[in-house]
Amino acid sequence: MAVFAPRYAHALAQVIDAKKLDIAAAQQQMRDFAGTLSGSSDLREVLLNPSIPQDQKLRLLDAIAGRMGMFREIRNFIAVIMDHHRLAAFDEIIAEYDLVADEDSGIAEAEITSAHPLHSDDRAALEEQVAKLAGGRVRASYREDSSLLGGAIVRIGSTVYDGSVLAQLQQLKTQLINA
Repeated sequence: MAVFAPRYAHALAQVIDAKKLDIAAAQQQMRDFAGTLSGSSDLREVLLNPSIPQDQKLRLLDAIAGRMGMFREIRNFIAVIMDHHRLAAFDEIIAEYDLVADEDSGIAEAEITSAHPLHSDDRAALEEQVAKLAGGRVRASYREDSSLLGGAIVRIGSTVYDGSVLAQLQQLKTQLINA
């Protein structure tokens, strides 16, 4: 990840907080712009080309922002990114901003790995337990790993909670060897 991404993300978070903008709407506007940028090689060619004058790039950005109904602050943020020649790292900056926004909102990212697909009721119950572990709300992503045999592994940040059958069998094996 680009070393400058956190700096831009924190600056954007301060602006969004100061202007009392809808965080979810701001995130969506940035994702929409990123999708437009990644979906158009012509647009990337123009906005990333240092030989094209900045005022022409800004007029193009204004046209895109107007069509998208973008907050003025988001448009200005993108303009700063363009001016500093950081647009190639826009996806990284957005990802970093998402982390900052989640942290400010008290939302923790949780990665849940289970042996088998979980039904929605099981997911809801597990997320409720994970929220208690995290001390707040969580945004869970799910993976499957059949080698676990059963149970689940939950990763919140750098903390791992291993409730898999495989881990329990390994603990039992260790206890039997040591006995």
